[in-house]
Amino acid sequence: MRRQLNTLYVTTGGAWLHRDGLNVVMEVDRQERARLPLHMLESIVCIGRILASPALLGYCAQNGITVCFLTENGKFLARVEGPVSGNVLLRKEQYRRSDDPAATTAIVRNLLVGKIHNQHAVLARGWRDHREGLSDPAKYEHAVARLKRIPLRMLEADISTDFLRGLEGEAALAYFSVLDQLIRTEASALHFSGRTRRPPQDAFNALLSFLYTLLTHDCRSALETVGLDPAVGFLHRDRPGRPSLALDLAEEFRSLLGDRLALSLVNLRQVGERDFHSADGGAVYLTDEGRKKVLVAYQERKRDQLLHAFIEEKVDIGLLPFVQAQLLARHLRGDLDAYPPFLWK
Repeated sequence: MRRQLNTLYVTTGGAWLHRDGLNVVMEVDRQERARLPLHMLESIVCIGRILASPALLGYCAQNGITVCFLTENGKFLARVEGPVSGNVLLRKEQYRRSDDPAATTAIVRNLLVGKIHNQHAVLARGWRDHREGLSDPAKYEHAVARLKRIPLRMLEADISTDFLRGLEGEAALAYFSVLDQLIRTEASALHFSGRTRRPPQDAFNALLSFLYTLLTHDCRSALETVGLDPAVGFLHRDRPGRPSLALDLAEEFRSLLGDRLALSLVNLRQVGERDFHSADGGAVYLTDEGRKKVLVAYQERKRDQLLHAFIEEKVDIGLLPFVQAQLLARHLRGDLDAYPPFLWK
């Protein structure tokens, strides 16, 4: 498996990126602000009003460096990449499985078992560490119990993908109904009453949405690394312009790299009310400075290590999407009888 290389995040509004030999150079107001060797990069993510030269984009496309453009609020705009690579036989098998209801259900079942197990792990840790400080312990304990039962219902025979999606919705309702109890700050603006998106309606949802966007980008890179098509998923239905399989893969890591990190950032006061701003219509987004803080914390979190239960090895958190993408590819090739989800312990 190819090691995860660096991702360059560019957040300075009005920045101009261009190529100078084998380096990418960032200029702001015609003043050079940064320079980095291109061979160190796997991808470049431009957030906000960022310009890139054709020479830089051409070099990146030829050398397997993807360039993504996001709005300042983290919404995906475009992706520049070179010719599609990967095993055509693997992709053809991926397409066959995605059109086979039974095969799709088998993969979706394990994806969601992993997702809900990891959501349960977040709440179980919160119950263990902060039981005395919870605002509604009875409701919280009930949610923990529900998240423990739902994966068992997913293992029943003769179950459909749509039914699994319904159980996922039930789990999400229980999970997000009590997640606010783990936010230990007196600032009311940093609390939330449930998941909202497109657009997020409060600061914590804005933080979650931005982290989920970064995670989806990493999952897409992981899938392309092993030769899978990130646009053809199993849980998320195909839709033009949507990386459905990347969204599938991200589900297992949302609680670890999204929710837990968001809670840490708020509870440790690494982000505060000043790092968010409200737009017309009530939408809330991170400020430029807020995004920089989150990006630093996200990259630092990816350097931590966890034991992967299936391969029985310690793995950098940032490499976990690559491990899971490889395991999915092995399942599609027939090397594994089932897709083994990532289970956080």
